[in-house]
Amino acid sequence: MVESRPRRSPAGPERKRDAERTRERILDAALVEFGEHGFAGARVGAIARRAGANQQLISYYFDGKEGLYRALVERWRTISAGVNQADAPLDEVLTAFAAVGEAQRHWVRLLVWQALEGNQEEGGSAYRRMMVDDLRRRQAAGEVAADLDPAFLLLALFGAALAPTLLRHFAEDFTGLAVDSPEFRARYADQLKRIVARLG
Repeated sequence: MVESRPRRSPAGPERKRDAERTRERILDAALVEFGEHGFAGARVGAIARRAGANQQLISYYFDGKEGLYRALVERWRTISAGVNQADAPLDEVLTAFAAVGEAQRHWVRLLVWQALEGNQEEGGSAYRRMMVDDLRRRQAAGEVAADLDPAFLLLALFGAALAPTLLRHFAEDFTGLAVDSPEFRARYADQLKRIVARLG
């Protein structure tokens, strides 16, 4: 006869890991939901179902829908900071952002919804001005031609990084290649690097 033991609750570090995993699952689910429906259309219940978590945990971990959205914005800024390395050449930074946009399309959709809904996340303007300042620093170092306006150039580069995801059918019609194919990715990265090389 097999003796059944009561299932014990996780304790200490194990409980902390479970909480972190649940929190990450909720963030992953929120990214998909916000990416598909925008902030206004996203539903907390749908996020909880996607995450396989109790809806009350969203309130517990994030203090509701707005807190969850802010946590996603912070997550993006962490990813962005990891891609936008100050010591990396501009062409590598640009191709890395293009790769993130292709691999994680829900981030791109979230940005589009943000723009369509007119949402201005807290600290967003200052964060984006820092990006322009970084391009000015690169310009002062000779990486970007002196006659180019860093603010407008950043807008164009940002669009270039997102274009294959935002304009998927256009990209495929223009090039005759599937956007998610290794050949498209390699050739697009090569062309972006060539464009950046001509900016110096």
